[in-house]
Formats: sequence, C-alpha cells, structure tokens
Amino acid sequence: MERVDRVKSVLWAITGLAAAVAVTRFIFGLGATTNLTDQTPWGLWIGFDVMGGVALAAGGFVITAIVYILKREEFHPIVKPAVLTAFLGYIAVIISLLVDLGLPWNIWHMIVFWNPHSPLFEVGWCVMLYSTVLLLEFSPVPLEEFSHYAKIRAFLMRIRLPLVLLGIMLSTLHQSSLGSLFLIMPFKLYPLWYSHILPVIFFLSAIALGIGMIVLESLITSWLYKRPPETKLLSKLCRAGVWVIAIYFIVRMVDIVVTGKAGLIFSGTWESYLFLFEMLVSVIIPGVLFSIRSTRENRSGQWIGSISLVFGIVLHRINVGGLTMLRATGDIYIPSWMEIAVSAGVISAAALVFMFAIEKLKVWESRPVDRRSDPAYVPEFGLASDVCLGTPRVAARIRYSLLFVAAFAVAFAILPGSKVRTEGIVDVTVNPARGGDTLFVDGNRDGYGVLFKHQFHVDSLGVKESCVKCHHMNMPLDKQSGCYNCHRDMYSEVDAFDHDWHSSPRGGNLECFECHAKGSEKTASSAKKCNDCHLDLIPAGATIKIENYMAPSYTDAMHTLCVSCHREQAKNRPDLARLTLCTTCHESAPPNYLTPEMAKHYRRPNFNRVVLPELSDTTWKETD
Repeated sequence: MERVDRVKSVLWAITGLAAAVAVTRFIFGLGATTNLTDQTPWGLWIGFDVMGGVALAAGGFVITAIVYILKREEFHPIVKPAVLTAFLGYIAVIISLLVDLGLPWNIWHMIVFWNPHSPLFEVGWCVMLYSTVLLLEFSPVPLEEFSHYAKIRAFLMRIRLPLVLLGIMLSTLHQSSLGSLFLIMPFKLYPLWYSHILPVIFFLSAIALGIGMIVLESLITSWLYKRPPETKLLSKLCRAGVWVIAIYFIVRMVDIVVTGKAGLIFSGTWESYLFLFEMLVSVIIPGVLFSIRSTRENRSGQWIGSISLVFGIVLHRINVGGLTMLRATGDIYIPSWMEIAVSAGVISAAALVFMFAIEKLKVWESRPVDRRSDPAYVPEFGLASDVCLGTPRVAARIRYSLLFVAAFAVAFAILPGSKVRTEGIVDVTVNPARGGDTLFVDGNRDGYGVLFKHQFHVDSLGVKESCVKCHHMNMPLDKQSGCYNCHRDMYSEVDAFDHDWHSSPRGGNLECFECHAKGSEKTASSAKKCNDCHLDLIPAGATIKIENYMAPSYTDAMHTLCVSCHREQAKNRPDLARLTLCTTCHESAPPNYLTPEMAKHYRRPNFNRVVLPELSDTTWKETD
C-alpha cells in the first residue's frame, strides 16, 4: 500500500492548492484567478472541466448499456467502478461549473425559471437528473454495509433496469446537446470543427471516450492496488471501441468533405496542424492499436491506446469549447496557473473519493488488503530519525492533513496580490494629450475596465455639480471617497453600515441606546441616521436622501449613475446621441493616446471600432 500512500499524498497536496484558489475566486471574483476576458469568457474550466468532464463520465451509460441492454454479462465486474467513476465525474463537473459561473449562487434559477428554447436548459436538467440516477444506481453498494437498509437496497435493485434505461436516455440527450450549444457560432468556431451535426459528433465522441475511460480506469486501479489486470476483458472492450472510433472518424470526415472544407486540413495554418494532431491521437493511434489483436491484448497497447483516445477526445472538446475561436476573437488566452490548479484539484478530490469507496465499500468482489491494518503489524523504520506517528490510520490522517494545509498556505503565499488587493480604481495616471487625470476603473479586477476622464467631466459639468453627483456620500472624516468604499461587491448589494463594528469594543464601542431610543424595537428604521453623528457624511450640495443603508452593487451603481447622466446630457444635444451606448465607455480598443503605464491595464483587442482622438470624445467611426 506504499504506492497508494504516495499517490494519495500527491492528490491531497493538489487538492489543498486548489482549495486556496477556490476560496480566493469566491471572495474576490473570477478576475482575481483567471485570464478570462469578455472576448474569451469560456476557458479551461468550461472546455476541460465541464465539456471534457461530462464526456469523461460517459463510461457509466456505456457500460450499463453493454451489460443490461446487450446482455454481455462478462463485463459485469467493471460495472460498479464505471458507475462510481461516472457519478464522481458529474459531481466534479457541477463543482467546476460553480467555480466558473460569474454568479454561482444563481445556479438554481434554471430549476425555477424555465427557458426550454435553450440547449443549456436541457443540458442542465439532464445533468441534474442523470447525477441523481447515477446516485441511485450506485446506492446499493454502500447500503450493502448496513443490514437495516436491506429493504431500500432491495427496492433499488428491483428498479435497476428502469434506472439504466433512464440513464441512457438522459446521457444521450445531454451528451449531444452539448454540441448544440455551438450551432449558433458558425462565424466564430473554426470551420474544421464547426458542423451542423455537432450534436451527433459529440454523442459519438462521448461513447468512444467512455470506452477509453473504462479501460484506463481499470488499468490505473490494477497498477495502484496491485490487482490482477483484466486484460482479456478489456481487450473485448477495445475491439468494440475500434468500431466506435471508425464511425466517429467517418462521420467527421464525410461532413468535412461534403461541406467543402477538406482543403483547410492541409492549409498550413496552426488550426490545420491542430486538427491533424487531434485526429492522430483520437483516431489513428488508438484505432490502429485496438485493431491489432496482439496489441489490444497487451497491457502496454491498452495503456497507450486508452491514454491516446482519452486525451484526443478531450482535446476535441477543448478545441470546440474555445481554443479554435481565438482567430475570430483576436484574443490571446493562456490559462493562469490558478485555473490549472482548480482543474487538477477537482480531479484529485474526485480520485480521493474514488479510492475511499474502493477501500471501504464492496465496489470490487474483494476489498484491497492493507497489511498495516493487521493488529499485529509493527511499523518499520529505516533511519534513526524516523518518528512513529501512531497507527497507520492516524499516521495517514496526520500526513495528509499536513500536506493539504501546507499546499493551501503555499497557494495563498503565491497568489498575485495585485489582483486581490485592488479597490476598483486600479490606476490613476496623467493624460498629457487631454490634460488632467484619467482613472482606470476595473471593478472586478480582470484587467479590463473603463477609462474615466476625470478632469474632462469636471470641466464639462462644473465643479459644484460634478463632485456631488459622483461623491454623493463620503466615509466619516473623508472627502471624495471612492465608490468601492460603500459598493463593496461587484454584483450584489451590501450593507454600507457596519453594525458589528459600531457595537464592537474594538470599533465604535457604542451602547445600543446611543443609536436606538429606549423602549423602541432595535431596527434600522428606529436608529439614528448616519449624518446625525457624522456631519461630514453628505457633501454640501448633494441631493442624496438616506432611505436605507443598502448600497447597490458596484456594477449597478456605476451603470445607474453614468448611464442616467449620459442620457440627461444627450437629450438636448443631437451630436451626443451615441453618448448612451455601451461602447462610449467600454471601448473595444485601447485609445491611441494611452501612456504605456495605462496601456498595460487595457489589453482588449481591436475589433470593429476605433477612437478618433482628433475629434470629440463621443465620435466613433465604423471600420471594416
């Protein structure tokens, strides 16, 4: 079991690294942990974790169809591990999706607010339902350990066939519907990957990947736990995989030829080389190895073929999911180490749960035997400095906990501080071309934002009106407080009044009745207003009226203030009709008057609009 311990140690360390990044992502947002942009909103977490993860979990419906529908009972020994792998795969997909969503707390909206016209609606429902089916399919295994749940287990065993049929149906639906997501992108997805039959291609690739994943999972667990390899059984599965790979390849190539895109395969672009490499690893290598009897019945051939097949199909999902869109978007996307850490951590956590189930439940006919669990086992020490950490179980907990905490701490130590410590306005520079200072407003800290020409607005609106319009409320003893002081969350409203600080001995140290009248209910409506104590809270001339202490989100505050003011200014000025457009503030290309210091914060590529600095600030020119 020393091999198992070493693998678990690595997995726990990777999980700890990912946990720290995940905490940072949920506290500080996507911009603090990813290299995603408005032009490339889908990256590694969607292309690999979600789209590839769903396909990696396809082994569950493939093996249950083989055993229970095609009645190939010889494959029954690998059903439980495959279903367990599929279930953990879907849980990993759901967790990854939560990490990737900008507003993860709204993931439940799909259950209540239906949009049956969207493929995402169907995919989401099928994933939820199929995860439930997988849970019910696997539940008899843990229930076998508890005799008082025998009736529940017996009931689940009786409805096993309906569950299998339901699982196959749901898998067929959402595996294909993932391809439907990209049918609306004919001008964004590179032609070699775009097809009107993408749902069919995705479904066939899922079956191929499911077979490859079953073979690879069996090989890994046999090596890890030193079990007799299931070589002959896997060779039969590999032989079936040849037919699936051949059908997948024929369908793709016929579609490319019929649609007149065959010439792009050898066009010499990086996409053409990527396509050839994808075909090599996903079709040619596994297809050849599994077609030859001597290699498919050989462990080395099974290792190489299954790894190549799994890698190739996952690469196809990543290519469709965003990599081959870079030519159309003009963006450059390289996943940050934090994105890679989360992806690796989700896989590591799923692998640890899988190993726990293998060791504690009857997933196999017999559980792995650890000689150290024998009460008569005596630990062996090679060096005099070796220290006994107790029984094997206690020692493992100590070692794994230490690795997890250490990796967690290391991840926090190397996190980019500039991304997590900024306060919405990340750069203040001087604009020599226009005169006056320009602020770079980047509320979600992703390197993309709005150039706010501060002096220009002051000159246009006048000092008296412009200052109190934006700085309508200040922090105590402060003048012209930043928006982020009160609007602290990017997308949700927050309580600008910190009650705990005011009542804390280390804060304001105020008694209850200093703010609330005696005999009245202690609520926000019965408390004093902020400006009753803080006379400098509302600047002179501001028209703000305090109705409650809930500050809108940073995004809502900016949009409400800026857009409403632009609309008001545009009413009487026909030449300012475009002032209310999003592109007025959210420029698609960095203006050519940026200083190098400002330009490094503004990476958005030039698409179809350019700023003409010799004209007014609101003049735009369409380009080809």
